[in-house]
Amino acid sequence: MTKPIVFILFIVASVSLGVLSGVSNLPGAWYQSLAKPFFNPPAWIFAPVWTLLYVLIGVALATTWYDEDNGGRLTVFAIQGFLNISWSPAFFGLQSPGLGLAIIIPLLVFILLFIGMSWRANRLAAALFILYGLWVAFATALNLSIVLLN
Repeated sequence: MTKPIVFILFIVASVSLGVLSGVSNLPGAWYQSLAKPFFNPPAWIFAPVWTLLYVLIGVALATTWYDEDNGGRLTVFAIQGFLNISWSPAFFGLQSPGLGLAIIIPLLVFILLFIGMSWRANRLAAALFILYGLWVAFATALNLSIVLLN
């Protein structure tokens, strides 16, 4: 397979998995009834932000895929990916902000670990994860606030 096809496949897979996780676990009335902090963004912001992030995640995976000695970084990538797609079913599907928090904290740790491990080997992949890490840090603060307020 050529590199452009691999990039497209990884981007499509990343966005598709993210969308599937999200649409399978929509917030609904339960989420609307929760007390939320003052910094809770409007609902319409989440879909475009996550779509952009999933594109960046797919590109980061594709660039890492071609690196030499990428086994450790691909393992960390896979773990953060599993945690990422597990958060919506835990938080929204099971209606458990506490379980969501128990997932999003290690998710943030593995994102930061991927950035750190990739910084020298693949600066592009690391840089693509910075926005993702910032958003997940914000989401972690939001998740924690919801736990504390409810």
